[in-house]
Amino acid sequence: MHAGKVVPAIAAGHPATAAAGLDVLEQGGTAVDAAVAATLVSCVAETVMTGIAGGGHAIWWDAEREIAELLDFFVAVPGLGGRQGTPSPTTELEITFGEQPVPYAVGIATCAVPGTPAGLGELWRRGGSLPWRRLCEPAIAAAREGVPMPPAHAACLAMLEPVMTLDAGRRIYAPSGRLLGPGELLRQPGLARALELLAEEGPRSLYEGTVARALLDLMSERGGLVTAADLAAYRAVWREPIVRRYAGTRIATRGGLAGVAEALGRLPTLRGLSEADRALALVEALAHGHDAGHTTNLSVVDGGGSACVVTTSLGLGSGDFIPGLDVHLNSMLGETELLVRSPRPGERMESMMAPTCAVDGRGLVLAAGSAASAALSCRCWPASSTRASRCRKRSTGPVSTRSETSSTSSRASRRRCRLPSPPAATRCIRGRDATTTSVAPASPGVPAPPPTLAATASP
Repeated sequence: MHAGKVVPAIAAGHPATAAAGLDVLEQGGTAVDAAVAATLVSCVAETVMTGIAGGGHAIWWDAEREIAELLDFFVAVPGLGGRQGTPSPTTELEITFGEQPVPYAVGIATCAVPGTPAGLGELWRRGGSLPWRRLCEPAIAAAREGVPMPPAHAACLAMLEPVMTLDAGRRIYAPSGRLLGPGELLRQPGLARALELLAEEGPRSLYEGTVARALLDLMSERGGLVTAADLAAYRAVWREPIVRRYAGTRIATRGGLAGVAEALGRLPTLRGLSEADRALALVEALAHGHDAGHTTNLSVVDGGGSACVVTTSLGLGSGDFIPGLDVHLNSMLGETELLVRSPRPGERMESMMAPTCAVDGRGLVLAAGSAASAALSCRCWPASSTRASRCRKRSTGPVSTRSETSSTSSRASRRRCRLPSPPAATRCIRGRDATTTSVAPASPGVPAPPPTLAATASP
């Protein structure tokens, strides 16, 4: 672990998400505690990106054991135990991300077996220290009291109006007959009840408890594919990360469709190159991207130097909400870019998520994740521990454990880069008395600076 004190930090996709994680850190919680609480809040505050009926991946760097572990809680293919009746037909949509139209299908038959509650429960079991109920409380309060819609989320809501206003969605996202706009409160009292059930019954409520029964009733009523056997069999799975070495660090990430490990293998040595040559080398190494996804990410570092990065998604959402609980179902079976093979019932679907951490001989260097896989052109300004860097972008930022020097931040140096990200606001909080960095969506045609690195270790 690094010499000097490690300052707890979190970078997330909504101010409420980040604040919940920071509160947990300040109360002595671990990075895992903070990540779990923050992810639950993201399922309330960032419902245009994610939800408790979605899935994801996480990476946990345990500083005490000096080991990185990956947790797979992505959605599974339904169909275990067979099902009765004819599946409901899906609805085909085309959503435009930037200038790229992407085909999707929605409807209850696009809902795969959710993984998020199981994943958060397993993370907490392995690396948490605070009571499970305590970690659920911020999300319950956020659902009941409401959270403001950031401009990026409001823009995303407008883009997804055909899906988000189906079923109970119109009551939630257009309560006065029009879509919620920037700054307006998103209230979800039904979701508060669902989260209370998770707090009372534990994460398995969505698999074997009250929430599971409500979900299965909806599947039966509307012709969904998820069965009781699917829910009962679902478990989050720990996996070995892929490790690559670069510039004196060991970078742990996941494989699959993410392509991060492959990109790291293509990265050349940049030392000695001009700024222009570095930019060209990076473009060449990172030029193998995918289409956009609909995802959010958060990265947490605690005072002990441990870190947890969690990436989750709902897809677009199926347009179906569990009655009385306002839980929006995922639409992963309708995500065409994930359908690269034909997995059997019970198997995981493919994913482009890549939560990542980097360490060197002194400990953690970086904890980072991407909010999706589409490339975004942007400008980068170095961060500063004494000056907040204002920026506009569309992804969640990483958390770095190395302090930036004043010589780095005083120069107006810039570099071109390509970052994977869909629309998503980010807020990085490093402590109540520390500088904070907020980000907002870029206006059409306006170059967008990227996230800053939050310095969390004193030299």
